[in-house]
Amino acid sequence: MIQTKRVYEKASKEDGFRVLVDRLWPRGLTKEKAGVDLWMKEIAPSDELRKWFHHEERNWGEFVKRYKAELAKKKDLLSKMNELQHEHATVTLLYGSKDEKQNQAVVLAELLKRKK
Repeated sequence: MIQTKRVYEKASKEDGFRVLVDRLWPRGLTKEKAGVDLWMKEIAPSDELRKWFHHEERNWGEFVKRYKAELAKKKDLLSKMNELQHEHATVTLLYGSKDEKQNQAVVLAELLKRKK
């Protein structure tokens, strides 16, 4: 099972294997407090795309399109994510954004669920 969760929320057993999918480490969090098992910053949107999107709602559709295009070029990282899904009953994709519905983890989770 793939799910998403804000990295600032408290870790729980139900999270399973926790993967941070942000390019930048979340402000104010220590590694212990974040409870991250793996930081895959390379699978996050490029700095250019992240800065362009800037979590503007009007940019969401184009962000999804551009991020999926970036992910299409990261087959090795997507394969690693698929391996994690087979190794762990639950994989939680962690993100720092305050927006729970419009962030890269949501896009990545949707893509991984379709490929399973």
